[in-house]
Amino acid sequence: MKPEAVPEDCWVLGVDSGGSGVRVALARADGSQATAPARSDTPAVVGERGIDAASLLDLVVPRARELMRAAGARRIGAACVGAAGMASLGDDLRARLPQGLSEALGVAEVALAGDAVTAYAGALGLRPGVVVAAGTGMIALGTAADGGGWRRADGWGHLLGDVGGGAWIGRAGLEASLRAHDGRARGSRPLLARAEAMFGPVESLPGQLYPRPDRPAVLASFAPEVARCAHEDPVASEILRRAAAHMLESAAAVRPWPGPVDVALTGGLFKLGEPLLGPLRDQAEWLLPEATLVPAAGDPLHGALLIAGAVHRGELTLPVDPVLLRLVR
Repeated sequence: MKPEAVPEDCWVLGVDSGGSGVRVALARADGSQATAPARSDTPAVVGERGIDAASLLDLVVPRARELMRAAGARRIGAACVGAAGMASLGDDLRARLPQGLSEALGVAEVALAGDAVTAYAGALGLRPGVVVAAGTGMIALGTAADGGGWRRADGWGHLLGDVGGGAWIGRAGLEASLRAHDGRARGSRPLLARAEAMFGPVESLPGQLYPRPDRPAVLASFAPEVARCAHEDPVASEILRRAAAHMLESAAAVRPWPGPVDVALTGGLFKLGEPLLGPLRDQAEWLLPEATLVPAAGDPLHGALLIAGAVHRGELTLPVDPVLLRLVR
């Protein structure tokens, strides 16, 4: 039931949990004020049951309490936790996190969301449309206003998908480097020079990459080098053009209706700038007709706060889903 009014002293909690750490922020439940985020560069532990709820609570609760003290917040009405891996690694979070937040902070309502959902909300708000979230990986999400649920494309990880994301671009750039080293067609001498400057002799690349647990991030670290070469190297330029086409194809796959639609672009990969954004604009006319590419309004932490506030006010319009966006009261 939608409350008649939100008390001025009621706040909501947003959490953004990923492989590089955890960010926490508070906002007034009516959306009128938000705190600066508190951050931990230590990520939550991933164990046999996926993301460990106790380890995430250990990172979130002290920071939330400190933010409450600084803001003079006496209670938290709702929380939204957005976590990378919530869909496949979120069993322990779904089982234990809501009770843990209730016991530690008195939170009555908790939304457990995949990081793609909080990225969607941060980028486009709570309205229908399409969001392409691209960083190390790549996923597209779309939803309509008719209760049709979420439409998802890609986000399958660097071995099976995430096509067009940072790891994909970096891997394609390193492959072109090795082609040049071998004297094969479609190699790139400029990318070979960049690869050797970053990693040393390219013969050592397999030994450097294959054993690494953070292999996707290492591959993605080469994506900016591909972008730097794009203005002078047709091979690098073509890699980014193909990446843009893959993103647009994923966006088309989740488009919730024919006709005009806003497509928001969010994630660190778009900081590559014009070498990637130019091919996106150029190809959108025929790969994603009648779509308007728009910049993200905010980031995933902003999205988590938006969702938490909407949950508390009874105004959530995004589709509830057992995996992507679950509400616990």
